[in-house]
Amino acid sequence: QVQLVESGGGLVQAGGSLRLSCAASGRTFSGFVMGWFRQAPGKEREFVGAISRSGANTYYADSVKGRFTSSRDNAKNTVYLQMNSLKPEDTAIYYCAGGLLLPSRARISDEYTYWGQGTQVTVSS
Repeated sequence: QVQLVESGGGLVQAGGSLRLSCAASGRTFSGFVMGWFRQAPGKEREFVGAISRSGANTYYADSVKGRFTSSRDNAKNTVYLQMNSLKPEDTAIYYCAGGLLLPSRARISDEYTYWGQGTQVTVSS
C-alpha cells in the first residue's frame, strides 16, 4: 500500500508563492507518474500538473502554465509543486496523486490509484 501526504499549503497574498510537497511511502514511488489536482468549493476537481517517472517530462493545465512547476526527488520519495504568481482563483484544496499510468493520460484523475488527503491553498486579493 502506498500513502501520500501533502504539506505546504497555507494563506498567501496574490502574487505570492507557495511550495507544496507530497511525500510517499513505499518502494514503488519511482515507478509512478505523479499528478497534482485541485478542487475549489462548488467546483469539480481539476487537473493542475503532472510529472513523469524520471521527472524529465512535466505537464500542466493552461491555467497554471508558466506559473507552476512540478519536480520530484525519487531518492526522497517526494514530489513538489512550486506555485508562483498566485491568483485568488488558485484557491482550492490541492491533492497529489500517483499511479502506474501512461504519461499521456496524466490529466485524467481516474487513472490514478493513490491520493493524498489534500492541503488547503488560499490566495487573498
